[in-house]
Amino acid sequence: MEENRQNTRYKEIGHFLAQKLCLLPGVLDDVSLEGCKIHYQFPVDVEVDSEYEAQLSPSQYPAELPLKLICKTQWAKKSDEMTYIGFKILYSPDRKRLADFIQQLQSKNQDELTEIIN
Repeated sequence: MEENRQNTRYKEIGHFLAQKLCLLPGVLDDVSLEGCKIHYQFPVDVEVDSEYEAQLSPSQYPAELPLKLICKTQWAKKSDEMTYIGFKILYSPDRKRLADFIQQLQSKNQDELTEIIN
């Protein structure tokens, strides 16, 4: 699947909880200001174009301060063992914290590239 997006997604691990989708949290794979990709290690029924209220707890954030998001499913890939889902972030009351977090990931990514080049 070729991805067509305007902004860079950053690899990050964390929990993604959308109780309307599944009572158990999914695992965050990558994130940007506009969207994220998550997966579940079991099959989950997903309706594409559905909106979900979600809480995102990246590994670098305290679990008691999850980022609140309103997301819409863009795509889903389901097998007998896994489910991958791409979300577009429609709104976040925590947009400032999300932007700060993405900025941290961007800086970290730039530092790693600098180390590789030097």
